[in-house]
Amino acid sequence: MQHRVHRLTRRQSLKLLAAAMAASLLPAFPGFAAGGGRWQKPIPNSNKALPVIGMGTWRTFNVGNDAKLLAARTELVKTFFELGGGLIDSSPMYGSAPDVMGHALSKLGITDNLFAAEKVWSPAGGSAREQVADLQKRWNIPQFNLLQVHNLSDWREHLAVLRELKAAGKVGYIGITTSHGRRHDEVEQIMNSEDIDFVQLTYNITEREAESRLLPLAAEKGVAVIANRPYNGGSLIKNLKRRAEPLPGWAAEWGCTSWAEFLLKFIVSHPAISCAIPATTRIEHLQENMRAGLNPMPSAAARKQMARFIEAV
Repeated sequence: MQHRVHRLTRRQSLKLLAAAMAASLLPAFPGFAAGGGRWQKPIPNSNKALPVIGMGTWRTFNVGNDAKLLAARTELVKTFFELGGGLIDSSPMYGSAPDVMGHALSKLGITDNLFAAEKVWSPAGGSAREQVADLQKRWNIPQFNLLQVHNLSDWREHLAVLRELKAAGKVGYIGITTSHGRRHDEVEQIMNSEDIDFVQLTYNITEREAESRLLPLAAEKGVAVIANRPYNGGSLIKNLKRRAEPLPGWAAEWGCTSWAEFLLKFIVSHPAISCAIPATTRIEHLQENMRAGLNPMPSAAARKQMARFIEAV
């Protein structure tokens, strides 16, 4: 299937707006349910919406040329799209991940669901323009939906180039990233001074520093937020499973049947979070992740209850 830039018709735009307006009447979750009750959130200042569960590729897609692992990752991407996935995030810092994604897309075809998010950074070699061109070849796509400055690396120079690419229609959205709770002061300064569409940061049920300043600022500025490290590098789920900690009975109110769903629903039900990007290598774990994007979602009061429960474990 050939890639094409997805532009909404006037009728589609009106339907999307109507759905978003209707959802605004719901106090718990500022998104709207797509087919099958899968929650999406509008990208601020645009006519596009994203499913709240995306896919990260850090470590999990750095498999080189191993034929067996390439086939497994291709099946993972196939299942992701079948379950309504959209945003896939990668970086030249992630080794062969861009090439593995390109392999998967060449096998599967590029669907209209794909929201391809990549990054530029200084140690990658070459200018930002050269990096983007190289990454497009590695992904085997004509352009990216989102380009981000990885961990604020030379962000002034890179962001200036990304802004030029956006003005020329060569990318839809631009942004910055940080991780592990680092450099929040600088992220705040950039959000206040620069015109960006996305910010990616670490946010999960045990790392909530972003709640104090960055998430309210994103909501104020109309900046979409991607939450990385939703399981704190996997340690959250591993610890809960090691202790054989059962899900609290009240988690069933939001359809939670696994810790993955519990932890992800906590993240994406925050009004300022647009999408979370868990990474996995296993189909069954991907299925758990994707179920977290289904209706219903916890309310603000329920999110506090969830956080208190994890703090007490």
